[in-house]
Amino acid sequence: MSGKEAMVYVVRCGDETRCAKIYKEASKRSFRQAVDYTENRRVRNSRETRAMAKGTRFGREVTEAAWQSAEVDALYRLAAAGVRVPVPHNFCDGVLLMELVTDADGDAAPRLNDVAFTPEQARLHHATLLKEVNRMLCAGIVHGDLSEFNVLLAADGPVIIDLPQAVDAAGNNHAKRMLLRDVNNLRGFFGQFATELLGTNYGEEIWALYASGGLRPESVLTGAYVRASGAVDLGYVMREIDDARAEEAARRLRLSSRPRA
Repeated sequence: MSGKEAMVYVVRCGDETRCAKIYKEASKRSFRQAVDYTENRRVRNSRETRAMAKGTRFGREVTEAAWQSAEVDALYRLAAAGVRVPVPHNFCDGVLLMELVTDADGDAAPRLNDVAFTPEQARLHHATLLKEVNRMLCAGIVHGDLSEFNVLLAADGPVIIDLPQAVDAAGNNHAKRMLLRDVNNLRGFFGQFATELLGTNYGEEIWALYASGGLRPESVLTGAYVRASGAVDLGYVMREIDDARAEEAARRLRLSSRPRA
């Protein structure tokens, strides 16, 4: 199959059947590496950081490598945390080898968008995926592009795939917006089959628990979150702005004092 950022093949590894994901060149991808996704992604040294910022040929190569390794790192991290993702086996030269997710007949599992559900099935799978989103956030990761197109329906339930755009929840300023979009995408899809889901607000509830330090893999969600209202603490907001300005000024000073390569 061909996706937005890669070609995916079923391959034989000894006696096992696995999945090989071969990443497309940046010029041939339809999914662009928006700054929102790549914010705060780590590279090996300041030379690579500068090259990425300047958009040099070397910088583009570093950016591409970071984009691919982001999925690999996320898969290993999430698999260790018990999240339902394909088990990664190896990554080399732009090829990610991982578990082949299969249906009850042993064939490649379909994506959610290729399946119709009863209301009961929709509620069950929606609840399962919310737990996985919750578990991902507890591991410090937001998918960033979660929808019915990158969830496979395995024999034992949904499995989340396609993670090159995954972001660090604590290190990316856009993480909350992406988390809310992921959850709302699930709500919109499953709400076609179980309309009562359209009135839920799980995204805000999950993020509020995370922001307060109270989110746990076993946290019980209600979907009935109501945002607290009250007077804005303008003094606090201004202090945050002043702190951000001071941090940016210090960052620029550090950059200007560094010797040029």
